Amino acid sequence: MTLMSFAAYEQPMKWVAFVLGFCSTICVVQGWHLGAMLFSLPFCLIWIYCGWLRTEPQLKWINVMFAVLYVYGIGRYVLLA
Repeated sequence: MTLMSFAAYEQPMKWVAFVLGFCSTICVVQGWHLGAMLFSLPFCLIWIYCGWLRTEPQLKWINVMFAVLYVYGIGRYVLLA
């Protein structure tokens, strides 16, 4: 299947991203750093997908940068815990 064949799932995925972003925000407010990273990583991955789907390069590359930082942060947390 090509990337464009997933276009029908774009709107539901954006709603999932909204819920993930909301949960991440709650984690930030509560001081749950690992939880915030764990919710934010799939949020970024969804927006990377949507950026490639709609060819929004600024959205795509910003989220690639954040996804790399979240992977680093989660890895660092696992290694130091």
